[in-house]
Amino acid sequence: MRIRNILLSSSFFLFALLASGRAQVATQHQAPPAQHPPRLQSPEVLPDHRVTFRFRAPNAKLVLLALEGSEPAPMQQDENGVWSLTTGVLEPDYYSYSFRADGVALMDPSNPLITPNLLNKNSTLHVPGPPELPWEVNDVPHGVIHHHFYHSAVVGDDRDFYVYTPPSYTKKKRYPALYLLHGFSDDASAWTAVGRANVILDNLIAQGKAKPMIVVMPLGYGAPEILATGFSADRDPELVKRNKERFRGALLTEVLPQVERAYPVSRDRNSRALAGLSMGGGESLYVGLNTLDRFAWIGAFSSGMFGKDFSAEFPALGSNANKQLRLLWIACGTEDHLMAANRTFREWLQSKGVHHTDIETPGAHTWMVWRRNLASFAALLFQENRR
Repeated sequence: MRIRNILLSSSFFLFALLASGRAQVATQHQAPPAQHPPRLQSPEVLPDHRVTFRFRAPNAKLVLLALEGSEPAPMQQDENGVWSLTTGVLEPDYYSYSFRADGVALMDPSNPLITPNLLNKNSTLHVPGPPELPWEVNDVPHGVIHHHFYHSAVVGDDRDFYVYTPPSYTKKKRYPALYLLHGFSDDASAWTAVGRANVILDNLIAQGKAKPMIVVMPLGYGAPEILATGFSADRDPELVKRNKERFRGALLTEVLPQVERAYPVSRDRNSRALAGLSMGGGESLYVGLNTLDRFAWIGAFSSGMFGKDFSAEFPALGSNANKQLRLLWIACGTEDHLMAANRTFREWLQSKGVHHTDIETPGAHTWMVWRRNLASFAALLFQENRR
């Protein structure tokens, strides 16, 4: 038995020795760990407000920078396969952008900031500016954003809306309410996540330029299937009409009553405003001008999805509306592809004797225009001397 144990011990020793040797040989022949390329800094905002973008794509043949407000521009590749481009001086603002590598749109992998969108997510660039810009965060009291969910019987789906309550909010007083609508391809978070609406209201209220107000930001699709058509949705007038009509029903019979039960908002029409951008601008006009018993303040920014027959879309609208309208504010950027349609609509309003304020500013169909629109429009709302 003792001899057997000695043999077994010797066998285990030899096996361990051989295994150790094999492991040592294997370790000596292992490939060195892979070297990861250094992380790129992109975007890099330079002191003079030029911005350098970088994107590693060694096998790409052509990479373009698609920057909001600019035409796509070719980037240059270096010997390490890194493509780069330095812009000219950019105005302080928030910009969406993406890279187009051989025709494929890609977000910037070096940048964690994202511009949300249901059809076209992008990366976000912030070129910081002075504190007087309304969308810059300042050391002022801040409001709160509340997120609500509900089932829509009108549309037949589960959806959400956001509510901004101003600084020093209390349930012991009543507030005016602005219903603020997003554009096509956005979701209900767009006005806070991209438009900076809460920051803009914080700053305006702190400066005494705007009344403390509650802002309601609902989902703007009465017919969610409209998203499946992509950016050619306005070619289907029946779908556009269904989208507006069902949205109107959801807003008036579901969102508005929920808000008025949960928040101390005034139910006087003179304390209700409705405004939106692009698709939301068209919806603001459609709902607001056909429901003047609910809304006295209406704003439309770069309105889209107009019907061709304004008289059919607004059958009861005429000069009698002037007694009810505290403000009808219609804005558009001069480089916007919807500028002609907005001018045509304003001419029709004039022919009907409907008073309105025309605003044309430099800019295209971009958030840079709409942030400025909101800052200007919100400062006019619920002012006693406004008629």
